Amino acid sequence: MIRIHNIKIPLDHSAKTLTGAAAKKLGVPAAQIAGCAISRKSVDARKKNDVCFVVSLDVSLKQEKDERRIAARLDPSSGGMLKPYTPPAIPALHAPASPRPVVVGFGPAGMLAALTLAEAGAKPIVLERGMDVDTRTRDVDTYWQQGQPAFRTASNVQFGEGGAGTFSDGKLNTGTKDPRGEHILRTFVRFGAPQEILIDAKPHIGTDKLKGVVKSLRQAVIDMGGEVHFGTRMTRILRSGGRLRALVCEDERGEYELPAEHVILAIGHSARDTFSMLHDEGFSLAQKPFSIGARIEHPQALINEAQYGPFAKHPSLGAADYKLSLHLPSGRSVYTFCMCPGGSVVAAASEEDSIVTNGMSCYARDLVNANSALLVGVEPSDFGSDHPLAGMYLQRDIERRAFVLGGSSGKAPCQLAGDLLAGRRSTQLRSVTPSYRPGVVPGDLGDLLPDYIVQAMRDALPLLGRKLRGFDHPDAVLTAPETRSSSPVRIPRGDNLQSIDLPGLYPCGEGAGYAGGITSAAVDGVRCAEAVLDALA
Repeated sequence: MIRIHNIKIPLDHSAKTLTGAAAKKLGVPAAQIAGCAISRKSVDARKKNDVCFVVSLDVSLKQEKDERRIAARLDPSSGGMLKPYTPPAIPALHAPASPRPVVVGFGPAGMLAALTLAEAGAKPIVLERGMDVDTRTRDVDTYWQQGQPAFRTASNVQFGEGGAGTFSDGKLNTGTKDPRGEHILRTFVRFGAPQEILIDAKPHIGTDKLKGVVKSLRQAVIDMGGEVHFGTRMTRILRSGGRLRALVCEDERGEYELPAEHVILAIGHSARDTFSMLHDEGFSLAQKPFSIGARIEHPQALINEAQYGPFAKHPSLGAADYKLSLHLPSGRSVYTFCMCPGGSVVAAASEEDSIVTNGMSCYARDLVNANSALLVGVEPSDFGSDHPLAGMYLQRDIERRAFVLGGSSGKAPCQLAGDLLAGRRSTQLRSVTPSYRPGVVPGDLGDLLPDYIVQAMRDALPLLGRKLRGFDHPDAVLTAPETRSSSPVRIPRGDNLQSIDLPGLYPCGEGAGYAGGITSAAVDGVRCAEAVLDALA
């Protein structure tokens, strides 16, 4: 089979269209083509009067000998013989390890680490401080409806089965070139994700479908001899002779020791008590750049029109997305992150008396508004201290101030883009109805965010409006704060992926500062699991 790239096809294409395009690219009569299927698809909307798809096609010819001959004359950038998918080689253990390896956290990194260990016969023990996804969904929905009185510190958008990504758009596109990326996508499909994620250039699962995927994956780990303990928090790491000896864990019954010599620490970017414990226990921690801003919300119809022009309502396109960035003369970077087409802005706090925003979409992406984080880069020099956790303290201070500005009820402060640009306080909403629950309180983001953040957002909005028409619409709603786009801390590790302070401890994923999204975190989970298996072999 031959795979050919960069084939433009109309939005209203048919099987005959694909065959004709493949025949033209390969220089053969259409009658010679036995089969043709799309293997990769993206939207080309650079010309608003000619929006189309750009695809890669997998083509089989009626004569197999012709495939190699024709593939040999293709420029490598335009196509060649299709290489069969080869999953990563995971070493199998001859006997289960004793003590069993432990995975702390069951977000994307922890899930794929646990699955990889289970498939190798290691029978991992997973400790997840939050709850299973069904319980967690009920708790989160209640919080969104009732506000602060219903908030639970151990069961929220940040903590629980599936991690923070469970209540998101379920984006799977990533900048990592690691070949394990395809393995991650195929694994998600194996556990119930839509087949389309293997084809779409910007794959997403959606929070509604992702919940089923994580449950199926958890059951697979259990079926292979693993254990998953919800509502269980690691509180200490015990050492002996310079090596890892055990973990101190806490659940509803109290504290207990769990023997452990190989631990994957996939705690996520919001496990602040764990970061503090590691610092108190003498582990090396490093400040790390991150970003601060707000969620900006527009009508999805406005974004569709800006991206697709007269094709905005074409049924083949669905909700349009965007990704914007720029560097201001001040040196600040401003960019959009985690854009959620047809989605909602959600309450994502993990501590009491705090407000945090995030974005979420279901698979259909069919709600009225679009939203994304509008973020400003923050460097350690902005933290005001050389303490390793200074970035975390900066986040917490903003989140607690937001809680007060929102009336101490769970509502979030917001400001209209036009008011932000004019330097005036918002007093009422206009044409854009914000989706954040349990509600918003119009005001001035200058009362919440550092001056350099507000000024960078004010400088950036008109410039981003030139890149995407309507982005700086005066009625767009900015709901704040967005503080959890990435971890403010890195837990240093060596070339063997183990902690530089303690052999047997494997800092992993977003919380450790080595990933930035579902796929990259999952890839890091697989890598850490492979390192554990090598150590156990």
